[in-house]
Amino acid sequence: MRSVLAFALLVMLAGCGRIIPQGSLPPPVATAPPPVSTVPPPVATIITDNAVRAGVAPGPALATLPVSDADAHGALVSFVESCPRLLKREDASGLTRPDDWREACETARGVAPAQARAFFAQTFAPVQVGDGKAFATGYFEPEIAGSRTRRPGFEVPVYGMPSDLVRGWFDFITPEARTGTPPLGRYDEQGRFVLYHDRAAIEDGAITATAPVIAWAADPVEFFFLQIQGSGRLITPEGEVIRIGYAGQNGREYIGIGGVMRSRGLLGTGPGQYPGSMQGIMAYIRDNPQEGRDMMRLNKSWIFFKELTGDGPLGALGVPVRRESSVAVDPAFVPLGAPVWLDLDRQEAAGLWVAQDTGGAIKGANRFDTFWGAGTDARVIAGGMSGRGRAYVLLPKVAAVRLGTAQR
Repeated sequence: MRSVLAFALLVMLAGCGRIIPQGSLPPPVATAPPPVSTVPPPVATIITDNAVRAGVAPGPALATLPVSDADAHGALVSFVESCPRLLKREDASGLTRPDDWREACETARGVAPAQARAFFAQTFAPVQVGDGKAFATGYFEPEIAGSRTRRPGFEVPVYGMPSDLVRGWFDFITPEARTGTPPLGRYDEQGRFVLYHDRAAIEDGAITATAPVIAWAADPVEFFFLQIQGSGRLITPEGEVIRIGYAGQNGREYIGIGGVMRSRGLLGTGPGQYPGSMQGIMAYIRDNPQEGRDMMRLNKSWIFFKELTGDGPLGALGVPVRRESSVAVDPAFVPLGAPVWLDLDRQEAAGLWVAQDTGGAIKGANRFDTFWGAGTDARVIAGGMSGRGRAYVLLPKVAAVRLGTAQR
């Protein structure tokens, strides 16, 4: 599913990408004893902190917050859709246990829309994680030109999962150290486990024999930004809509080109600089084709897709994300599936949301990425979203009591 900058997409371009929907299946794990390799693994992010370690304090009573009926109803729908996963998954934040959600989920199914606000007020206790100072950006589902078949004007392959992308261990990782999930990579011609092909190699045809092409995009720049979002819609010349969603990633480093461009003085308000926005970045790439291509290739990460035929797009929780209801979070600080109250200086993003997605740059306490759906207005709103304020995570009261954060 909202992912990775003063402007929402610029934030993602500086250090994220909606590339991690954990709702999709991981690539197959290599089962043969991994041969040796001298190639170092990609830098891995290890979670060393969570909400409990960051500190949790009681928030204001939910009944005192300005929750609208429409806002509560949208959040209720998303919460109910999240419940089957909430009751099964472990909570990396340390705030809740699966059974903590059972009563809330059983009650939510029978709540009428007009009673949604009362349901949240009676069932949940807002808590503040860390200092509670929130920063929110936005993401959306792009619509770009595409085709099911390759034809003039549609030459950019939209790859499905390659058959040679597996998980395995590098030789320098001793058997004793091989714990957790092995890294992504491939076996080379000598049978050594190595890093997988990066963006440049994939664009140059490295996986044409191992990855299916599910569609063809018209514009490599638009497709690059669609990869950052992690899902989107291809609109064919005949008017067919092909919805594609995240299937996997090559395991290579994500480099936010917005941050690189800013550090090189290419973005800003000065003479010769481009605006610090998605539109500004795209304008630079189009005005400078070779430099723009090289800039995009700095981001070694590549996203593989699958066609979506049902509801969606799907977020990290494995359920559909909904416009103005779903928000991406860092699951180390917010339980996926939990309601979240955002009090922001951007009123369109202030209100009640449900944590249903993650993103490469959505890291740390009180970092959020709001979802705005598809279409021109979604692109504008998400692209310009940069809100600051306060955030409260809504926990089942039994969890709040256990944490000592229940309202007295």
